[in-house]
Amino acid sequence: MVTTNAGPATAPPPARAAGRFGLSPQAKGTVALVVTVLIWAAFALSARALSTSSLLPADAALLRFGVPLLVLAPALWRRRRRIAAVRPATALKIACGAGVPFFLAAMYGGSLTSAAFVGSIVPGMVPLFVSALMVAAGKGLPRGTQAVGLALIAVGVVALVWRYVVPLNTQVLAGAGILLVASGLWALYTVGLKEVDLDPVGSIGLLCLPSFAVMALLVLTGVLPTGLASAAGSDIALFLVVQGLGVGLCAGLLYAYAIRSLGAERSSTVGSLSPVAVVLLAVPLLDESPTVAVLVGVPLITAGVALANRRPRPRTRTQPEVPVHA
Repeated sequence: MVTTNAGPATAPPPARAAGRFGLSPQAKGTVALVVTVLIWAAFALSARALSTSSLLPADAALLRFGVPLLVLAPALWRRRRRIAAVRPATALKIACGAGVPFFLAAMYGGSLTSAAFVGSIVPGMVPLFVSALMVAAGKGLPRGTQAVGLALIAVGVVALVWRYVVPLNTQVLAGAGILLVASGLWALYTVGLKEVDLDPVGSIGLLCLPSFAVMALLVLTGVLPTGLASAAGSDIALFLVVQGLGVGLCAGLLYAYAIRSLGAERSSTVGSLSPVAVVLLAVPLLDESPTVAVLVGVPLITAGVALANRRPRPRTRTQPEVPVHA
């Protein structure tokens, strides 16, 4: 679940004929987007799985932010001046919005709810929060299909949590509230990322460098406990692949490639299927059975995200397109 600074929304480039044994650019973009959606789903599943893992949240965070730094170290060193030139206020939005505060909120919220909640609330509410930030900045109210999409997202989230209000389930409601905080932080990251002029690799470095430093400091000073030394090797391998290589590295690069190949609108629409993928994968992998609330809320959120990310017509001056997963 990594947003990349892929530049302004543009139409997909004309398709070029594929070689005899090769794939066309659009086919490659489609493959990249499908893999990205699966990685986003894996993030939600891992957030839920952490509650039964031998790893602690701090351990998962160290893997999440440390692995991309290790893999991209030479490339990040070449971009060090451009990364250092980012304004502190913008860097803070990115580091808080998708760094340690977001990660811990998503992991803890997931431990109190379900994978379906993580996969729906965190990415689903991002367009609504980003729209609120745009309105606060004087960009104007959303109109047309974007307004309808935002309304569907809100209704879908209410449908998800309503059954836990009567009778009252404080644990699930608290978890849902924490996931809403995580989604709001991700929206802040989305807005901050629009303000930087970095390629996807530089954007990953701008996020992971301060985040890993903060997590290492919290662990070394004993503020957050760690069980990495005694954790099961299978758990370390799982989170290293899913969080470090998958979410931290591959999702950002693949999503940027998909946007360049397919266009931002098509990528955002297909990316909105991530909550559906989470629900389907949670059944065999986590033994979660979708409730009626999930079967009603997830499709509403998915449809809302797809509509909220539709680009306005060129003659209108509505708010910018909101990425599904910044």
